[in-house]
Amino acid sequence: MEHNDKARILVAGSGPAGLIAALGFAEAGFDVTLVGPEANTADGRTTALMNPALKVLDRLGVLAELRPQAAPLKVMRIVDATRRLIRSPTVTFRASEIDEEQFGLNLPNKALIPILARAVSAHDGIHWLKSTVESWRLDADQAHARLADGSEVSASLAVAADGRLSPAREAAGIRASARSYPQSALVLNFGHRSEHGFVSTEFHTETGPFTQVPLPGRRSSLVWVVKPETAQELAALDDATLSTRIEEQMQSMLGRVSVEPGRQVYPLSAASPGRFAQNRVALVGEAAHVFPPIGAQGLNLGIRDIEDLIGIASENSSDPGSRRTLAAYDTRRRPDIWARSGAVNLLNMSLLSDMLPAQLARSAGLNALGSFAPLRAFFMREGLRPGSGFRAIAGGLRKPTAH
Repeated sequence: MEHNDKARILVAGSGPAGLIAALGFAEAGFDVTLVGPEANTADGRTTALMNPALKVLDRLGVLAELRPQAAPLKVMRIVDATRRLIRSPTVTFRASEIDEEQFGLNLPNKALIPILARAVSAHDGIHWLKSTVESWRLDADQAHARLADGSEVSASLAVAADGRLSPAREAAGIRASARSYPQSALVLNFGHRSEHGFVSTEFHTETGPFTQVPLPGRRSSLVWVVKPETAQELAALDDATLSTRIEEQMQSMLGRVSVEPGRQVYPLSAASPGRFAQNRVALVGEAAHVFPPIGAQGLNLGIRDIEDLIGIASENSSDPGSRRTLAAYDTRRRPDIWARSGAVNLLNMSLLSDMLPAQLARSAGLNALGSFAPLRAFFMREGLRPGSGFRAIAGGLRKPTAH
């Protein structure tokens, strides 16, 4: 292999964010070492990836293989299913309103993760060490990772894609404030009698959202956020009873429901680090932000982290882990991550809140979105690509009006 004047990148973590980071850096011409165990192919969850994230997967050469196993998301609805005094109108977002064919695709992780893992294994620029990092040593010009098998790897930049409890983040001395919510998510897939028409519906309830997202055929995935004890009770029900409960909760919108095997329960929490990079370590994915599963933000935000980091690292390719480079990354990511995490956490808190002002604010916000098309279009554009809602408004202001 010829000598590469670009510095080495070490990616810690072999979940979707780590695999995408490794591929992205390798495609940008860096030598990449990925440290993480064999990819988890038993994850029953699905991931809704929006169009900008899909463009990234397309550039990495994996989208074509994923597409047949995914369902497009063409319409997203928010339905207030609370029994509160102040209820919000149903808000419907249509991709066609902002001249898009779809907002994105809903991908089963059982398809996404193995396809990414195969692409990583086949890439000449990536050396995948199927081990874990035992300890980190970060000095002025290198990050050193000591692995479980006793070997050591050094790089100019360590990309922390090692999850919400990120050991790399800790080693870099970045403190994260975390809080757990009195909520757990029951996650499963189910079949249904009626066509979903590529519509995803998020029912807002007093305990959190109940979100149905289309899968290919007459199938959908479900994320049902409830109190932790309720999640355990629901997970323990027999198939027939649980199917009936789900059908009732979604007001028989898709007809008769039949749950598929493979239920999972995840406790909900939020975490935000004080900064997103320091001491040769840059945070991406859940190492950089954890929040409840509302509005399909998680991995989409993680992919934006990776895109921004690769862009900034490529401008500083001889030393992508330098203090200046990491400061630029921290500054670039801060507004996007804070805005997304803040909005999701606020919405979640407003669902849990019995206080009238919180309910009023949520209701007024959804009311405005429901009745005012330009605002809805702005939110849809912003939801896909931060800044594009503002750009569309600016473009509209600049356009001469036709008479």
